[in-house]
Formats: sequence, C-alpha cells, structure tokens
Amino acid sequence: MGEMFLSHLTLSHFRSHRLVRLDLDARPVVIHGNNGAGKTNLIEAVSLFSPGRGLRRASAQDMARKPEALGWKLNAILNAPSGQHEISVTSDAGAARQVQIDSKSVPQTALAQLTRVLWLIPAMDRLWIEGAEGRRRFLDRMVLSFFPSHAEASLTYEKTMRERNRLLKEQVRDAHWYAVLEAQMAKTGADIHANRAATLTRLREAQGSASPQFPAAELDLVQSEGTMPESEADLLSALQESRFRDMAAGRTLVGPHRTDLYGSYAAKGVPASDCSTGEQKALLISLILANARALTADIGAPPILLLDEVAAHLDAGRRAALYDEICTLGAQAWMTGTGPELFSDLGSRAQHLDVSDQNGVSEASFVN
Repeated sequence: MGEMFLSHLTLSHFRSHRLVRLDLDARPVVIHGNNGAGKTNLIEAVSLFSPGRGLRRASAQDMARKPEALGWKLNAILNAPSGQHEISVTSDAGAARQVQIDSKSVPQTALAQLTRVLWLIPAMDRLWIEGAEGRRRFLDRMVLSFFPSHAEASLTYEKTMRERNRLLKEQVRDAHWYAVLEAQMAKTGADIHANRAATLTRLREAQGSASPQFPAAELDLVQSEGTMPESEADLLSALQESRFRDMAAGRTLVGPHRTDLYGSYAAKGVPASDCSTGEQKALLISLILANARALTADIGAPPILLLDEVAAHLDAGRRAALYDEICTLGAQAWMTGTGPELFSDLGSRAQHLDVSDQNGVSEASFVN
C-alpha cells in the first residue's frame, strides 16, 4: 500500500505562528497545548493544501499574522503515490492565495488531483441539527476526495447559477438569455448529483468494516422540495419549466444546490438529528473513517486526516478504537487536544508536538 503524508511543513506569518518548521514521518501527529496556543492554526495550514478555503473557511487576509499583516506562506513536501511533490500556498498582504506545485503556478482546483485531506472540527458537531448548507459542504468535501473533478464542476455550476439569478432578478423574460446558462447548469448539475450518489454508495460499502464503537450511518440525498432531476435532460427541463416561478422568487429553486444530506443511526433507525450529542459525534467519526477506508482502497493510500479536539468528548473505549483505526489505516492523522493524557493510548505510534504561546507568538516543538 502507498502512503500520503507531509514529510515537511513550514508556516511563515500564518495566524499566531511567526515561523514554524516541522520535519515529519508518516505516523499520526498529536498536537497538544493550552486553549488558544495555536494548535488549530497548524491543522488549518495543512487543510489549505487541498482545494477550498480551509477548515475555517476564512479569507486569505484573516489568516495573516497580526499585527504585521505582511501576508503569509505555507510550504510542504507531500509524499504521495505519484511521488514526492513540493507545494507552496502563499498570500501577499491583502491578496488572494496563490498555489504552486513543484514550482509551477496552478489553480487551487489542481490540488484535488494530488492530495486527499479530510477533516472533522468542533463546528461540525451541530451538523445534523443546523441548516442544509453545512451538510452539503460536508458531503461535497467527501465527494471531492473521490472525484477531483467535482471542484471544477461545482465552481462552474455556482458561477452559472449566479448569472441566471441575475437575469431572474432583473425580470428578463427572453428565453435566449437563459438557454446557454441552463444548458451549462444542467450538465454540471447532473455531474454533481451523480458524484454525490456514487460517494454515498462507496460510504455505505466502507461502513461494513467499521469498528462497533462507531455506529454506521444510513445516508440519503433529499430535496428541500420535490425531487432532484437526476439526468442532464431532466434537469434542463426542470430549469426551463421553473423559470417563471424562479423569477418570482428571484433565485433558482431547482438543482443540486437545493439538495440536503439526510442521515440516521442505521442500527436504531433514528434520525441523526434526534440522536444524543455523543451519538452524533460518533456518526461523524464513522463517516470520516469510512471515507478514509474507501479512499485507501481506491487510490492505494490513506488520506491525510485533520481531527480537531476529536478526543475531548469520546470515552476511553472510543478513543482507543479511533486510534487503532487510524493506525490500521496507516493515515497521517493530525489530532489536537489540550493535554497529552488524551493520547496516551497512541504512545510511540504517533509523533507528539507541544504548542505553546510565548508573548503572542505560537511555538511548536516535538516531545518524546
């Protein structure tokens, strides 16, 4: 089996870190330190080696270290099945992010072809009880790991929909203005739906070998109203037929942007939204692990996992089961927690990093 891990990471003027250089191996990375020390900032940096805005969905400007606001730079050496690659993500003061792979400038979406990064953060703990947008984002992060082209399809769909919505708000009635836009939305929308459906199939299969400590989740795609037209032709027809209704609403009311992810605790048949807080967390961990197992089978290497404060709300049995699953996968999982005792079950199976705050500057050092 191949490997996917960072063997080197440098942060310069990123968040609370003025300068950090880490040389790493493929083992899990345990990061502990007091609240506010800068632990999550480290794993946010790793999340930026995949497409999108990172695990906090922050702007490039917000990631710059204060008060200097000089811009920031991240460098990593990625070891992947395709070989070793140098990745650089930078943002000059007030500028958008720029990405380079092996010294060549590339669009952000190119990262999807190279890296696979999955994450679980405390903000996701309310995933099942809050709005559909967060669940779609969670789903699409999993979809992207299987289908790197999903990022480009989603960007194209969103851009085209914004143009269609502008016409709707301006009460444009000429069908010719909509024809090209709706054809593009139908094509990319059908691809998005197919990728999502295929991902749920892969997750269902991968949950079959899950630890009993982490319950399987039954997942379905549902629409906010009506049914999702699955084929390109059906979606095109639905967009055309919905045009006047959409004009009254001032926005597009049909398509994959209206899809929601429904989850339930499979063994109990209970909706995830009605489960206890502990069960909801366990379901999310189960899905992340299933995603990782399926990816390992597909690409021959486990993804990089980012698990922020994952151990804090798990009992001892589930913590041990999680660590065993990660080590069995062979994943470089970056895990944060306030104290080393949360990770005692890992022992030498992980590399341990202590993060502290010294007069407003985060410092990171390995410990035995």
